[in-house]
Amino acid sequence: MQINILIAFIVSLLTGLFLNNFLIKRPLKFLVKKANNSAIRFSTQSKPIFGGVGFYVVFIILIISALFILQNEVYQTSEYISIVLIVTLSFIMGLADDLISTPPSFKFIVQFLCAFIFIFNGIYIQISPYEWYNYIITVLWVVGIMNSINMLDNMDAVTALTSLSIIGGAALFGVVFDSGISNFIVLVLISTSAALISFIFYNWHPAKMYMGDNGSQFLGAILALVGIVFYWNAVPIEDFQYGYNLKQIIIVACAFIVPLSDTTTVTINRLLRKKSPFVGGRDHTTHHLFYLGLSVRWIGIVLFLINSIGVALSLYLINTGGRLNYNYLWFFAAYPIIVFLLLYINTKITKQK
Repeated sequence: MQINILIAFIVSLLTGLFLNNFLIKRPLKFLVKKANNSAIRFSTQSKPIFGGVGFYVVFIILIISALFILQNEVYQTSEYISIVLIVTLSFIMGLADDLISTPPSFKFIVQFLCAFIFIFNGIYIQISPYEWYNYIITVLWVVGIMNSINMLDNMDAVTALTSLSIIGGAALFGVVFDSGISNFIVLVLISTSAALISFIFYNWHPAKMYMGDNGSQFLGAILALVGIVFYWNAVPIEDFQYGYNLKQIIIVACAFIVPLSDTTTVTINRLLRKKSPFVGGRDHTTHHLFYLGLSVRWIGIVLFLINSIGVALSLYLINTGGRLNYNYLWFFAAYPIIVFLLLYINTKITKQK
């Protein structure tokens, strides 16, 4: 299996690099470009937004290869079909929005559908003895994280680097340790990590291409998946004690600290101004770090390091299993709380340039 993982990573990386280069060099009539008239992105330049195409092509190659690599393991589980369906729906929904600017209601319908497909196939968050409660949390998680990643995609390399820390951390843990997730999902995470690395090569400031909604929705679906099967459900719930639920929440809060902080901050600030949280603007935590004096490149690096530290804390909590004294959980909880407060306070003390 180890050699298959290495091959999957190399093939995905090379495929992503080749395809992204191909898309950038095509004549304009073959590209979709978004001029950023609504100021959703920080940059005002018009760039190709086909980055998500590279993600999806790499994904398709992986799922076809998995039929031969894993054989009976794939055919005997419903997760294969459900993941393929959810990722495809998410990608097409994002691509449709890039091409014809679909209404927000269309996005929500598809995102809710993705959540229901997860649940129907037994992929859902287990945090309570009441299944209906688990289902509600799962729906909120899937819809929330898909929109969160879409909102975070507002500055060069930030979303790709953040996603890489979350997905790559889970992928490495799944390769090195017995994570409990299937070999198929490990291959999906490895392949997606390679696709992200190949995209960052072209998305690094100054970016030559953007991922577009087709890319952010693709990543949102993958992150929702890894959040459920790896981060949320990494802790075995014993009698549904309070401490176990708290550990789950801290693991997820640490691993997803950057997108959660950005979405929460933007939502709070816009509601205080009596504006819709879903209307684009230059008021994200990323933008305010720029107003503070950081360059676009350093913002990507800083947020990547912040989220990577959070992922490392999450992996430590997962690896300790039941050996950690639950009285120490609050020390781990301090990290996402402090990061959120610092990012939020910065939006109050810095002004738009």
